[in-house]
Amino acid sequence: MALPPGATDRVDESPDEHFYAMPRMVVHIDPATIAALTDFYAEILFEGADVLDLMSSWVSHLPDAPALGRVSGLGMNEQELAANERLTDRVIQNLNADPVLPYADASFDFVLDAVSVQYLTQPHAVFAEVARVLKPGARSLVAMSHRCFPTKAIRAFHVPGAEERFRLVSDYHADCGDFDAIEALDRSPPGADPLWIVSGTRRAD
Repeated sequence: MALPPGATDRVDESPDEHFYAMPRMVVHIDPATIAALTDFYAEILFEGADVLDLMSSWVSHLPDAPALGRVSGLGMNEQELAANERLTDRVIQNLNADPVLPYADASFDFVLDAVSVQYLTQPHAVFAEVARVLKPGARSLVAMSHRCFPTKAIRAFHVPGAEERFRLVSDYHADCGDFDAIEALDRSPPGADPLWIVSGTRRAD
């Protein structure tokens, strides 16, 4: 489903490279929500899985176990990615300027996007690429909350509550035609920032 006119507009339309030039060694969800996300990853990831951390930063919230295979990080700030010890390889790329992922077809068992999907101005192009780099039967996992850099989040994310965000990110998966079993999961811990997760499974055919 096409986004309505203006849905991907932002308050700050200056080049993203300017905004992300300075490293920000901060987290965007509180400790209980980080723990809930790490626990979710521990449930879903498997031994030796190859993972792409999309829109990555200095921390990926990955569990200590299971032991993973390749952990690729694609993000906007070289210093942040260099500080992320979980990454095995790193790419600096602005997906809003170039949504084509620099990875071969069927490279990954999981593509993770943690609290960053709200910044994509070409989300359908990016999720078509996510489907391409996932192995058949592999999964896209998008984690969201209610915090963001408000001037860089697209207008469609300036809405209250989970339902609109679940619907929007589910549509990102569905519209590219390559995902099955699209699920919306609320893993919010009590008394903490919300944790809303959309999971999509790459079609096996």
